[in-house]
This record gives sequence, C-alpha cells and structure tokens, in this order.
Amino acid sequence: MNAESTGRVLLIDDDEIFVHVLGRALTTRGFEVASAKDGSEALIRCADFQPRFIVLDLKLGAESGLALIPRLTASRPSARILLLTGYASIATAVEAIKRGAHDYLAKPVDADQVVQALIGTTHALPTSADDLPDAPPPLKRLEWEHIQRVLNECDGNISEAARRLGLHRRTLQRKLAKRPVREVPKR
Repeated sequence: MNAESTGRVLLIDDDEIFVHVLGRALTTRGFEVASAKDGSEALIRCADFQPRFIVLDLKLGAESGLALIPRLTASRPSARILLLTGYASIATAVEAIKRGAHDYLAKPVDADQVVQALIGTTHALPTSADDLPDAPPPLKRLEWEHIQRVLNECDGNISEAARRLGLHRRTLQRKLAKRPVREVPKR
C-alpha cells in the first residue's frame, strides 16, 4: 500500500478486543491508529488526533453511533466516516448516510474490507441480470428491516416502536435480541 492511501484512523468502539485486533491490522497496513470507547472520548480524540478516517460502531454501550456522526463531522469535516454494525439493516444504512457517514459495513468485517471502505475503493455493480440475486430477501429479513426502520423513526424508543408495530414490548425486545437474517438464503 502506498503512503498516499494511508493516514490517521480513529476507531470508536466499546469492544476492546475488536479495537485491538482491527487497530493492529490497520497499523500493519500503514495507518496510524487511535481509539475511543464512547462518544465523549471520541470527540476529544478527534480534536487532538485529527484523523483522516473514522471507523465508528453503531452501538457504543447505551449510546448510538448514529447520533455521534454529525458531531464528528462538525469536529472534523474532512474525515471519511465508516459506520460498522452487527445489526445491519437498510434503515440504519440510509440513516447513517443521511447523517454524514461515507460508508456502512455489517460486522463481521476484515481489515481489508475496512481499508477498501476507508480509501473509497468501489465495489463492482452487477452488469447483467445474471449477476443479480435470483431470490427476493426472506420474509424474516424484511420484517427485521421494517422493525429497524420503525425503531429508528421512534429514536430508539422500544415502547413507542412496539405500539406502532402492534407488538407487545417484550415481543419486540425478543425480536431485537436476535441476529438479523442473512440477505441471501443458503442453498
């Protein structure tokens, strides 16, 4: 990797092991890495460290990474922000981009995927109908995305989201505790 594609990266995640592993992998690829585990620490590190890239987790304990994006953008307008999440949905991806993130990846990710997203490497789009998936997403996946969209509209208020969805609050909590369904069903 050449020197022009590397730079300073601020990793914002409350998972210390993930930060350590990803930080070490990015360091071996020529990046200078700093980390923060919550929003207030992230804003301080962003001002001091002056990162070129920011890798942000969607869930930072009780905080939301989505709420932190505009504050990071205001603090460091030229930084490229990558949002990572273990709870991927179309609704959160759209909201992240609206708030100023440049890219969005679902965990688990490897360091090469992170580097590609940070330096703006584009992925090839399907060029023909043969390259498109032949099956629609599973019903459970669509349900997960709808729940995420409604929850996002309610600013994370589970009681209000449950009321809008016509579900009992505990039922919604059980659905949220499960991992999202894969995009493409196994064959």
